[in-house]
Amino acid sequence: MGKARGTGKGKARPSRDAEADSSPPEPSGRRHRTGNDADPAHHGLPVHEVVLLLETDAARGLGPEEVVRRRAQFGANELPRAQRAGLARKLGRQFNNPLVFVLLAAAAVTAFLGEFLDSAVILAVVLLNTLIGFIQEVRAEAALDALHSLVRTHAAVLRGGERKQVPSEDLVPGDLVLLEAGDKVPADLRLVRLSALRADESALTGESEPVAKDQVVLPRVTPVADRRNMMYSGTLVIAGTGEGVVVATGGETELGEIHRLMGAVRPTATPLTQKLAKFSSTLTVAILALAALAFAAGLAHGEPPGQMFTAAVALAVGAIPEGLPAAVTVTLAIGVRRMARRRAVVRRLPVVETLGSTTVICSDKTGTFTRNQMTVRALWTPSGSYGVTGSGYGPEGHIAASAAPNAEAQQPLRPAEPDGRDAALRWTLLAGAACNDASVHGTASGWQVRGDPTEAAMLVAAAKGGIAVQDFLAANPRQQELPFTSEGQFMATLHTSTLRSGGGTVFVKGAVERILELCSLEMAADGSCRPVRRHAALTAAHALADQGLRVLATAMLRLPAETHTLSATGLRGRMVLTGLQAIHDPPREAAAGSVEACRRAGVAVKMITGDHVRTAMTVAAAVGLAVDHGPGTALAGAELDAIPADRFADAVDRATVFARVSPEQKLRLIGALQSRGHVVAMTGDGVNDAPALRQANVGISMGRTGTEVAKEASDIVLTDDDFATIEAAVEEGRNVFDNLTKFIVWTLPTNMAEGLVILAAILLGATLPILPTQILWINMTTAVALGLMLAFEPKEPGLMSRPPRAPDRPLLTWALTVRILLVSALLVAGTWWLFDHELAIGATVAEARTSAVNLFVAVEVFYLFSCRSLTRPAWRTGLLGNRWLLLGVAVQAAAQLALTYTPLMNELFHTAPIGPEAWLRIFGLALLASAAVAVDKRLRRQGF
Repeated sequence: MGKARGTGKGKARPSRDAEADSSPPEPSGRRHRTGNDADPAHHGLPVHEVVLLLETDAARGLGPEEVVRRRAQFGANELPRAQRAGLARKLGRQFNNPLVFVLLAAAAVTAFLGEFLDSAVILAVVLLNTLIGFIQEVRAEAALDALHSLVRTHAAVLRGGERKQVPSEDLVPGDLVLLEAGDKVPADLRLVRLSALRADESALTGESEPVAKDQVVLPRVTPVADRRNMMYSGTLVIAGTGEGVVVATGGETELGEIHRLMGAVRPTATPLTQKLAKFSSTLTVAILALAALAFAAGLAHGEPPGQMFTAAVALAVGAIPEGLPAAVTVTLAIGVRRMARRRAVVRRLPVVETLGSTTVICSDKTGTFTRNQMTVRALWTPSGSYGVTGSGYGPEGHIAASAAPNAEAQQPLRPAEPDGRDAALRWTLLAGAACNDASVHGTASGWQVRGDPTEAAMLVAAAKGGIAVQDFLAANPRQQELPFTSEGQFMATLHTSTLRSGGGTVFVKGAVERILELCSLEMAADGSCRPVRRHAALTAAHALADQGLRVLATAMLRLPAETHTLSATGLRGRMVLTGLQAIHDPPREAAAGSVEACRRAGVAVKMITGDHVRTAMTVAAAVGLAVDHGPGTALAGAELDAIPADRFADAVDRATVFARVSPEQKLRLIGALQSRGHVVAMTGDGVNDAPALRQANVGISMGRTGTEVAKEASDIVLTDDDFATIEAAVEEGRNVFDNLTKFIVWTLPTNMAEGLVILAAILLGATLPILPTQILWINMTTAVALGLMLAFEPKEPGLMSRPPRAPDRPLLTWALTVRILLVSALLVAGTWWLFDHELAIGATVAEARTSAVNLFVAVEVFYLFSCRSLTRPAWRTGLLGNRWLLLGVAVQAAAQLALTYTPLMNELFHTAPIGPEAWLRIFGLALLASAAVAVDKRLRRQGF
């Protein structure tokens, strides 16, 4: 994919000679050089030099023709996609399985021996599995492409002096981008103009506080987090406006640099892929050893080598579970589809099962446990306390007097009415809404916020209190402002009255301690002023903070009719404290229930957040996490650094809440948990979370608030950013593993019995009860019509009441192995008895073999219903719980009748029609096998 390239990594500079050069543009994706290979460090240059360097116009932007030329030169402004394999490579990957290698070898040998029909049937089985895997891989890539299309954004630009809205991927170096609150920055920009511009750069740098921007020229060595004159791709504008010149696009942005680094990290193999690889390898070795034994035994009996080689091939083909690769793929694909319906998009199929083995979930707080919808929950003024009802950004709710910060009275207070009740409350609400750069708009999909969510919460609180903010601003337009800075920790606005001959009002809001430094007075309920009581305000603020609320203070100042210049020093000691607003991000309604479901399932849930410990503990308690407030339950980042290395893993395992945690500490936390044998699922949304998402066994990114780099580094994307979706995904993952286990337990007895029947015939020098082509018929048809139906099996009761599977637990437990051996023995004994009995009563060899083939299928059908639950009796699962299974049985029955009674199938598979008595014997043996399995279930209820 083409990228913006130029005089240094991550920078762009069109050549001044480009227009005079008649040669075609450079191919997309090749580095463009100007002769000066030094990094121009745009943050270290004055604006006019950056404009000259990029050959653009800071007032009118690029012309249309120049945009087209640069688009051809630099390519699209989008992150490079991971290189994908071509169709041939995708097809080739489907053959990368030891069992498939044995089948291909068997097909080649049978063809060499002239058994072309047998060879064709073997190849058909291999190609069917290959086709299923190939289609699923293509569909997975299509789903990922659809996910990319959902997150595409647009950008406002000036081109030729005309304002346009263009797709963000159409931006080129030199474009002049217009920014306003709520915008996602589409490329790396050098700011040329701005007004009170603030950005949320937490996705890139990990800094949680908004960054105030300016145009000052910075030293070249300034780190990215401190480049105040730059805006970076993937960050958000939360306040103010600005204009910036594009200096880097696509993979050459700072975001693209991290994206490339993440591409070099190889994901960890999942427990399922590891277990299946080991299982397939072990099974392949065992099959080849049995085939070699059979071949040697036949030669020892004096049998012809060619005939014995054919028999050995038949044994190998019979023992191989041909349907296993397809069953794994289809079962995982069905799990993916079910998870997508529960708002979790899976990017890698095997990770579905890994979720079912998860022992620890490390989750962010904001947006995952909480709604990420800031809401003012309590208000305090020097004369009273008030509760605020309602949640989210809708105006539904009211303000009520209370005895404590969060208690509610019976009757709502209407402070905007002229009865004068607590004027300080009215001015507190008005200050929060007027000293504000956010906006809230109602849409068909709900209330949408542009700007800082905290400021949006203050707007909503004012609406609930009946404050006519727009009327006030129309009569008192904003003239000046002091934007919020991390140093000042407050914002101030100056409003000049159009009705009072130029009289003005100053509003400030910010950190309680900083606002109290500006105030010498406080407002009483009747609107009069008195000396500020700092201790009372701080006591109220601490009480609200103890409830997990973020507390901001507001103040105001009436100015006479004269010219004013707004400055921080000019406000100190002059402001009048009006009150406090306590803001809460409410927990999601389903979070507590999901945490409890995880606890019952034996999955530990840990909160990792950048917030204060006190806030994190309050939210944790609300969702049922912090049940123990003893030492070590909550650890701050500084405490983590102080823990000795030899005690670190133990401390992390015991703790529930981690607060003020840096990206590097997240990575260390995950590594410590994995060193304790845990399978860790980790959530994240920012670029700084990408390494931790890749390190975790299951990386889960946020679909709504997550960055592209976080999504690329993750295995699963949540479309609703809800912790309850993670719990649902864990449940689906467990069901996927259950269904895979059921298929393996169902299919292996047949394969084992087929191989043992052939081996016994060779060792005894007897006629083969079943032929290789008949074995392939059994394996191919039953795997598709019967076995794959288990992939649709619904979740069993109590699925989330079991402990998670231990990572080192084998694919098959001893109890399941015993059951597989039991059914195999019953099949071998039944097949030999039935084959000999049919011959003894005068049946032909073809008829006897046909009975043996139908016995295998009949036992598989009865055993299939038993495998719907590995512990409960078949009759307790219900016949209608999986209607796909009933359809599969009907299809298999029709196929067996065709195999038995149609002349063409008789010729192809060497079968012959059989009578009703033979069918009675077949079903009698199948019922006997089913009864034996039921007894085994009753005796072996543990160990599954």
